[in-house]
Amino acid sequence: MTVSENGERAAALTLTSALVGGITVIRVTGLLDATTRDQFADYLASEAEEHGPDMALDLGGVTFMDSRALGLIVHHWQLSTNAGGKFALIGVEYAKTKVMWITGLAQRLPLYDTIEEAIAAFG
Repeated sequence: MTVSENGERAAALTLTSALVGGITVIRVTGLLDATTRDQFADYLASEAEEHGPDMALDLGGVTFMDSRALGLIVHHWQLSTNAGGKFALIGVEYAKTKVMWITGLAQRLPLYDTIEEAIAAFG
């Protein structure tokens, strides 16, 4: 848990999902690190099991990402594509997800600025 500006306890990670154009779009808000990895892993696995391999992660609300979280994202990217699905990352900000650039994965992962661009690319 973290403390919000008004002193109340706030969740370190909030995950929500919606179907957009038949694609599961997962909105990620907060920290993606060792303290939230299991929560993130369980949520992604549950969504993939329930809705299939097509998945888009909206990372616009991420405040920090570590290498463990990136490894989990890469794992789900591989699961999705190996199952014939499509995968996208949306709203990735360099300052909050530097690990993607440090590892070179920003050049390999499917990054889009908006949900609409990702859905259009899914074709």
